[in-house]
Amino acid sequence: MAEEEKPLLIKRYASRRLYNTETSDYVTLEDISGFIREGREVKIVDLKSGDDLTRQYLLQIVAEHESKGESVLPVGVLTDLVRSYTTKAQSYMPQFLQMSFDMWRDSQGKMMGAALNPLNPMTAMPGYEALRAQQEAFLKAMWGGGKTGAPAAKSAAPEEAGADLDDIRKQLAEMQAKLNKMGG
Repeated sequence: MAEEEKPLLIKRYASRRLYNTETSDYVTLEDISGFIREGREVKIVDLKSGDDLTRQYLLQIVAEHESKGESVLPVGVLTDLVRSYTTKAQSYMPQFLQMSFDMWRDSQGKMMGAALNPLNPMTAMPGYEALRAQQEAFLKAMWGGGKTGAPAAKSAAPEEAGADLDDIRKQLAEMQAKLNKMGG
């Protein structure tokens, strides 16, 4: 595994302090959130027991952002997540969420590719290069250095964006049908 693909190992000490093993210093949840936004995979383990605490800390980061008013998850989604813990949906919910995010990243990557395609008629517009450079800088800041599948700004023609949205809706409907078959 290449060094850049290797997860950043964070150790939690008995004092609950978090220790970055790469830089040999203590970090906060906000630091860990920053590493993730930069595109790093992070693994958090308990120093004494070796238990993987990554999920627990990622949920804590999400909860802190939500409590600060940085709402990303609608109440309906949160309600459905809670419901999934007490129903048969629990067995397929993780797969459904993973597939949904994978499809979202894939479609956003396609939109980014279309927007940056030199054959795109928008490239002939005056100022297009400056706009494209701004979009790339924004996406790199938002999605960890412009990793594959990073979402694109809405620069595709409205018809193309509508077609992409229709494709996404179709894919979600197909996934829902598969999940219904699995759960029923």
